[in-house]
Amino acid sequence: MSFAGKTYWLVGASEGLGEALAHALAAEGARLVLSARSEPKLAALAAKLPQARIAPLDVTDEASVAAAAAQAGPFDGVVYLAGYYDPMKAQRWESAAIAQMCAVNFTGALHVLGQTVPAFVAKDAGHIVLIGSLAGYRGLPGSIGYGASKAALMHMGETLYADLHTTGVKVQMINPGFIQTRLTAKNAFKMPQLMTPDEAADHVLKAMRSRRFETAFPKPFAWLFTLAKFAPRALWLRLFSKV
Repeated sequence: MSFAGKTYWLVGASEGLGEALAHALAAEGARLVLSARSEPKLAALAAKLPQARIAPLDVTDEASVAAAAAQAGPFDGVVYLAGYYDPMKAQRWESAAIAQMCAVNFTGALHVLGQTVPAFVAKDAGHIVLIGSLAGYRGLPGSIGYGASKAALMHMGETLYADLHTTGVKVQMINPGFIQTRLTAKNAFKMPQLMTPDEAADHVLKAMRSRRFETAFPKPFAWLFTLAKFAPRALWLRLFSKV
């Protein structure tokens, strides 16, 4: 699959994996529309890329997403990278933080898909990429809000694929492990196989080139999560008892 000459709308592009993926796609000759809340960060990133423009938005605001989609204009693919994370156990439940994680990680994706799926279906072409998480495969200690919102996004990806896999619209679900960002810096535990954003972007680009619907990385850490549904719950929780 060639990205040269194609226009991709990257939602959540101002830093971390989104910023790294923007550089990776630009190197492949893609034209980019960069979206996130921070207009200064987007402008600084666009200035470093050969064919990039910005469309600032707030994914939690449906009207803001609609305005950014109109500004983005026709595009060949969309990558939903926006995410929010607060490590949280049920013992210190914070409703506002949980609502924010769900609003950014899942409901925001619905707002973007609402501006994307109908147009792609109408022309029977397009590429939808949703960035989930290994945390979405099964419940984990200290992941109230985040795990559930990512699981919802991953379920949405499966449903989109079920409906669209026989059409010209390509749907992919890409689920990374720990990436070194300001969000994972909140974790107080050791993160296995922690990746840099550039390393993670290489994995994402490789997955986008493939015909696979679902990709989880990095291996072998990802195998633990993809096989988690077959593990006894007591054993699974024991593995993460120190988180």
